[in-house]
Amino acid sequence: MNRVNPRLRHFAWRLTVFEARGNQSLTTKTPTAFSAAEKLHPQLASLMGEDGFRALLGRALALAGAEVPWLRTVQVTADGSLAGLAEVQAQFGPDDFFEGGVVLLAELLGLLAAFIGENLTVRLVHEVWPKVPPNGLDLENRGKNENGDKNEKTK
Repeated sequence: MNRVNPRLRHFAWRLTVFEARGNQSLTTKTPTAFSAAEKLHPQLASLMGEDGFRALLGRALALAGAEVPWLRTVQVTADGSLAGLAEVQAQFGPDDFFEGGVVLLAELLGLLAAFIGENLTVRLVHEVWPKVPPNGLDLENRGKNENGDKNEKTK
């Protein structure tokens, strides 16, 4: 099973929690667990076009489906939104559903970082969520373990 980078997952979890806490609006049709990915849509579409955004989101969804199998039933629509979430949400508990949103966002950010680099990805995320503390904007391990020590492979 493909598992997303733990630090990237934590970063996506923090953004999703931050978004869920601030998402008091009923104007979005996307469930709260997936609204963080939706919130990136305008910035990514302006960066890579609507087709590019749909392709990136579709690839992230396919990668996330390897870890969260029920995500394989969700589809990217022509307007770049996610179809099938309401049906899936009714079948799974809130924790499982929230985890699916986190994994999807982590894969989306990971692909974005691979294409445009970590620094630009962090800058884009900070534009979307300016109130997220800057110390939370860390996408990669940068050759260090959780304690901040260099990995044996990098010595």
